[in-house]
Amino acid sequence: MNSADEVNPAPPPDDQDRDQDRDEPDARGRPVGRRVVLGTLGLGALGVLAAPPLQRGLESFLAAASDKDPTGLTDLLPNGGGFRYYSVTSSVPRKSPADYRLTVGGLVDRPAAYTLADLRALPQTRLVRDVQCVTGWRVPDTPFEGVRLSALLDAAGIRPEAKAVRFTCFDGAYSESLTLGQARRADVLVALRMQDEEIGHAHGGPVRLYVAPMYFYKSAKWLSGITVTDKVVPGYWEGRGYDIDAWVGRSNGRDDEPTSG
Repeated sequence: MNSADEVNPAPPPDDQDRDQDRDEPDARGRPVGRRVVLGTLGLGALGVLAAPPLQRGLESFLAAASDKDPTGLTDLLPNGGGFRYYSVTSSVPRKSPADYRLTVGGLVDRPAAYTLADLRALPQTRLVRDVQCVTGWRVPDTPFEGVRLSALLDAAGIRPEAKAVRFTCFDGAYSESLTLGQARRADVLVALRMQDEEIGHAHGGPVRLYVAPMYFYKSAKWLSGITVTDKVVPGYWEGRGYDIDAWVGRSNGRDDEPTSG
């Protein structure tokens, strides 16, 4: 959950204070007045009642505001069709279709760099699954569409010593990993669309990872690098106490209904 469309799992207690400054930068700003609080919460109520076009505009506004919000108030508001904005960094650079690149390298015979147009030109797979966060919330029947990760790995030519895949993100901080077997599953995508729209910046776009059968922190946002490795390298949240093999209902001490077969 590096990004912005879900609430990240709270770090384990012994890490909570250490990570607070990163997750809530510049928290020593001016006191927030009563009018600001009521006005902000009023916007959230409007978003719940508004017609779809107004709701989409409100979602974009709240996502942008949350990225710079020192108070944390915007995290209390509904946003993004059941998702809420979150990032582990104070800001994330934006990538346009013209300057976006996804690199594939490591233990491969044919390293590659894909533009957004390159990825769009490849065969697309659409999946509709529930999204389950490790903190407990769930968004049912969420469409994702993109290129199967296995197709990019096959195109790169995996070397015999390869065992895992590491993912890096252009926020400069987040990373994730899967075993090679997990990465080759048909329900793991390099996603270009979410909820039947192109993935915007607030939801980790223009390209993010989608790992349907695992808790959502495995679906890294703002994807920029795919590196084939000889071992699993724990990702951002695994280094803070969460399970590496994050199967929904079979990890992190939770018994949620699975999100994919």
